[in-house]
Amino acid sequence: MSQPGVMDETVKSRAGLALNDDFLRKAVKFTTERLRNGKKAASEEHGNWEEWRERGRQIRLHTIAHLDYYLNEFVNNARANGVHIYFADTSAEAASIALDIAAHKQASTVVKSKSMVSEEVHLNHVLESAGIEAIETDLGEYIIQLAGEAPSHIVIPAIHKNRYQIAELLSKEAGEILEPDTTVLAGFVRKKLREKFLEADIGLTGCNFAIAQTGSMVLFENEGNARMVSTVPKTQITLMGMERIIPSWADLEVMATLLPRSATGQKLTMYMSGITGPRRSADADGPDEMHIIIVDNGRSLQLGDPEFQELLNCIRCGACLNACPVYRHIGGHAYGGTYSGPIGAVLTPALNGNIEEWNDIASASSLCGACYEACPVKIPLHDMLVYLRRRKVEEGHGNKLETMGMKGFAAVAANSKRFALAIRLGQIGQKAVVRNDGISLKLGPLKGWNTYRVAPSLAKKSFRQQWDSLDQELNQQEHAAMDTSVRERMQQIVRDRGKGGSKHGK
Repeated sequence: MSQPGVMDETVKSRAGLALNDDFLRKAVKFTTERLRNGKKAASEEHGNWEEWRERGRQIRLHTIAHLDYYLNEFVNNARANGVHIYFADTSAEAASIALDIAAHKQASTVVKSKSMVSEEVHLNHVLESAGIEAIETDLGEYIIQLAGEAPSHIVIPAIHKNRYQIAELLSKEAGEILEPDTTVLAGFVRKKLREKFLEADIGLTGCNFAIAQTGSMVLFENEGNARMVSTVPKTQITLMGMERIIPSWADLEVMATLLPRSATGQKLTMYMSGITGPRRSADADGPDEMHIIIVDNGRSLQLGDPEFQELLNCIRCGACLNACPVYRHIGGHAYGGTYSGPIGAVLTPALNGNIEEWNDIASASSLCGACYEACPVKIPLHDMLVYLRRRKVEEGHGNKLETMGMKGFAAVAANSKRFALAIRLGQIGQKAVVRNDGISLKLGPLKGWNTYRVAPSLAKKSFRQQWDSLDQELNQQEHAAMDTSVRERMQQIVRDRGKGGSKHGK
């Protein structure tokens, strides 16, 4: 697991390393394309997908707008079910509460199912520093724990590794050479973790959704490890982001339709567990004690913010990562935080409340909007990235050369004569460096761009220059067959422009 709070270099430098790692790029591209295709097929088969997206969006908008009410309802019902509830304002407080529970139970071993919040609060590091063994039981999480890395994808944490690399890691753990065969590798991990499940003092889970109506928490998974974590150990701890609330089980039907299809292209995950308190006398299994830690850690700062409140609508499906052309090229570790991809580029600085430290992460986007199209609850991440860039500049963290360049461009573009002159000078000046209609010179501001692509040259004739010749072109033979009314309309536009007016918008 990576050291908490450590930012190695910048997004740009980390992305540069990723771009030069051919294996990583191929591995990430292969898996994200498979997930995208699966989502596309599953959503098309379901039908009325846009209607379901809108239903999901409305549920999330309503819940977050009334989060205080539904949190209070959830807490009251959960406590009535015998659950111990804690509130943590910060990541350090959340980890401290979990550590205190473990210390009170004199725990030596904690088994964990997948939990991005536990990654967010660096819980493994805190537990291990106190001499408590923390064991990831999700296969992907277990692999990257052995590798000493952080997840590079919300759903597929080891997306950047192949079976040969995994076999090498597991062989070291096994003390013998394991074949790079998925059945062999999975069999070893299953046997290893089964022993840990039986030995563990505490099971720790995340929370996909919390049902306010009954005080229940719901887990989606495919491996069965979360069910083992939540039933075998005598004590269960759940780390839950405060925004995980939904009002009712009826709302879960919508989320259970959207989440699996968006995440992995499944109609439903292999396991969906609803947990309503610790074991009762008639129950065959389950924990004797259940503790839920509700984590804020910057989430409440987004409430009431018209630009970023919808961040809290996220259901952590990872669909935006799979759709993002930037993520597919650089993977997750280049983003530098717990969350990667488009959601991470916005969520990380928002939760940390520190644009200065994360001032380059918002630039890791082409603003193409693919993330919005993929999002099952229609979060406008591409707009949020623009808002974040604006705030970065407003707070004085922008690039000074870029700021000067934009001011210069504004001064030129605001005056038609200056703009026309600049275009003409550019057309003349570029002749020395244009080759095959492109500029491949790796110098100055063009170096970063032209390292991986060729900058387009200015057109030989600008749109304005072409517009001036439109009247002549209308009289050429190729326009002879043009509908008379259309030709007259275009001629009128040209005449109006010559008079300094324009009626084509009326």
